[in-house]
Amino acid sequence: MTLPDFDTFVADARAWLAGVAPPRTASAWGEGSDSVAVFESWTPAEERAETDRIRAYEQARFDAGWGPLTWPEEYGGRSLPASYAVAFRRVEEEFAVPKRTEMFPVTQQLVAPTVLQWGTPEQKERYLRAMLRTDVIACQLFSETEAGSDLAAVRTRAVRTDDGGWRIDGHKVWTSGATVSDVGIAVCRTDPSAPKHRGLTVFLVPMDAPGVTVRPIRQMTGGASFNEVYLDGVVVGDEQRLGPEGQGWKVALTVLASERLDSGGLGLDNADQAVEMARHRTTPLDALEVDRVADLVTRAYVQRLTGIRVAAAVVAGQDPGAEASVGKLLATDTMARTSEVARLLLGPDLTVDSGRWGEHAWLEHVLGAPGYRIAGGTDEIQHNILAERVLGLPREPA
Repeated sequence: MTLPDFDTFVADARAWLAGVAPPRTASAWGEGSDSVAVFESWTPAEERAETDRIRAYEQARFDAGWGPLTWPEEYGGRSLPASYAVAFRRVEEEFAVPKRTEMFPVTQQLVAPTVLQWGTPEQKERYLRAMLRTDVIACQLFSETEAGSDLAAVRTRAVRTDDGGWRIDGHKVWTSGATVSDVGIAVCRTDPSAPKHRGLTVFLVPMDAPGVTVRPIRQMTGGASFNEVYLDGVVVGDEQRLGPEGQGWKVALTVLASERLDSGGLGLDNADQAVEMARHRTTPLDALEVDRVADLVTRAYVQRLTGIRVAAAVVAGQDPGAEASVGKLLATDTMARTSEVARLLLGPDLTVDSGRWGEHAWLEHVLGAPGYRIAGGTDEIQHNILAERVLGLPREPA
């Protein structure tokens, strides 16, 4: 296969994007939206409308040949190296295209690659193009209240039915996008007598199946951007099983391996916004405030450099290694220090809506940021992964 000329590819991408979105212009301080929310406070109708708006752009991008650039042509891709996909994303940042919510990378970058690796030919035919085009949106049915961050300790049960299908009973929690998703990738226990890592099986569960109930979880911010999902006697055919029976831990690890590559850029836009707030203070910063803002700038810079190293490794076809594993820890640390700067600079104005632009909006960030120390695997779990799998230290005692 002959690769397209790189400069021509970039020019063509810019020309297509110019035809579907206006150029992105930097807003002056005090103009436009001042939202710095970590988790959106949408109503169900607003979340659906925003999902449909983003989906329309994703579908247009896919149909024009700018979708999953690194994927094989049979799934709508162009079999291009990762460097071309990175180049398209950089050009895309020049235009005011819809900002992807969490469900889109979950579908396209976590679940779809897992179906590619573990799916049957029929599953690949049914789901891959649909997920990459976002005709089908997927969510993760992983976490459970009883299991905490220990995915292998899930209690949701899947039992064989007389006709060879499965009956699923259990409860999942912290599921982002469950109200707008078409299918959930669920980790279930199918052999309670086996060691906990070996008795698991993964299923693709239709979210509109009888017995599936989604209940939004109210957050401190007032919104409900994630949910709990009840699975009460949900019956699925064996064709919905993803991967071999009893090998669900390996399938789940495929999802988690993709997830660690997708979290390194979290929080950087809001960190930049906090620095801009410091620049536009009407009174000079004192020594402590200067120190905290400088610390935030430095740590955000380190996070960006780490993200660049991860991207360079992916483009070169290498395993990103420790950089990808540490990415989420850097992101949650940046979020925490961004909140610290906001609290320090605003003081009581953080909690009182004065109507002034760029002040009270920070309350949603301060209340929402701690959630990312839990989401996608707690910080404690990430430290264990780094210690045991990256540094080769002894395993934590059971």
